[in-house]
Amino acid sequence: MKRTYYLLILIFVLVISSAAQAQEEEAEHDSPISLEHFRLNGYGSLNYFNFDWQTDPSRRDVVDLERFVLYPGYVYNDKFQIRGEIEFEHGGTGITKEFDRFEEFGEFETEVEAGGEVLLEQLHIVYSPSSRLNFRFGKFKLPFGIVSVEDEPTEYFTTTRSPSMSALIPTNWYEIGLQVFGHLGNDERFSYAVSLVNGLDATEFSSANWVMRGQQGKFETINAENMALALRLDYELREEWTVGLSGYFGNSSDNRPKPDLEADAYVSIIDGHLMIEEGPITFRAMGLYGHLQNSDLVSQANRNLSNNLNVKRTPVGSDALAYYGELAYDLSKPIGIQDRLDVFGRYEFYDSMYKTVAGVISNNPRWERTAYTAGVNYKPIEEIVFKAQYTHRVLGISEDNIENTFSAGVGFEF
Repeated sequence: MKRTYYLLILIFVLVISSAAQAQEEEAEHDSPISLEHFRLNGYGSLNYFNFDWQTDPSRRDVVDLERFVLYPGYVYNDKFQIRGEIEFEHGGTGITKEFDRFEEFGEFETEVEAGGEVLLEQLHIVYSPSSRLNFRFGKFKLPFGIVSVEDEPTEYFTTTRSPSMSALIPTNWYEIGLQVFGHLGNDERFSYAVSLVNGLDATEFSSANWVMRGQQGKFETINAENMALALRLDYELREEWTVGLSGYFGNSSDNRPKPDLEADAYVSIIDGHLMIEEGPITFRAMGLYGHLQNSDLVSQANRNLSNNLNVKRTPVGSDALAYYGELAYDLSKPIGIQDRLDVFGRYEFYDSMYKTVAGVISNNPRWERTAYTAGVNYKPIEEIVFKAQYTHRVLGISEDNIENTFSAGVGFEF
């Protein structure tokens, strides 16, 4: 840990030194605070779901004001700016109730999400001395996989963000720390991001969602006994053709609310992704593999947690796997309309207990999920989208394993 802190201090000193020099150079050009320097963007989504599930025949139809997000910002000059993100989830704030049929054995679960569901998702300073080298300080998004960069409802085809990703890892994934990002090379086709942030909390890991719930936020402060390193590298093969890798590595044992796990619990995740837009065709593909060290010891420690902590306390898989492919075609020209009309198909597989510690933790086939989705997106203007889709999902259990869902919604950005 000392090496990590020394590295942070060194990076901080170098950045502050560079920033101070830049400020001296820009001092004579500085202007007072002005409303012209403020920026505000945002997006939102509203969805309807109809369920026909063999796994849960009594599941009711629902409507969900999924989220409304605001991006406030202030630009000081061409090198310094502040960015924030405020998210309103599910139309309100406070304590919510959730009926968990499987991981809580059919009990009502009380959800306290960071004191409510109005969340300050991001708040950071950006320092941009050049296109090749930029810095973020504060709370920011980890650019992991496709879902983190195609995260607004006008950018993804499904009514909700990627189910395979949101079932295994935090999405969107926000942590506190330092990020260095930019481009490599003169043509700027290589882009990179390196992040040093607080690690996950292993008390929240579970059978159904692997490490997804491990993002800290229940308490007023974030434990940073264990730091984590996240990397991303993308290469633009040609315009609108991008291939890339992202990775995450960090211990999660010492960030638990109490020091009740002596063993390490390193989380290692890697993904590969491909995004292509060529004329009316859009294609995206992603593969993710993750490993949790000492998952048996994590599971044992979690079983002894207090009910007051409100965590799942279910066995955790040692390895998780997910992959998907998605193809869309814009029908606007073939049918002679000006508005964009995409039809799409999607295949995905995800298993939060792909591997378990043999003889200690049973591999529950319920969490092996295969989904087939077909749907349509209609955009009367670029900033508004209407969506509808049908998903046929098959679980790994031998009977009563079909989950069919029709969903429709609207999304917007500004």
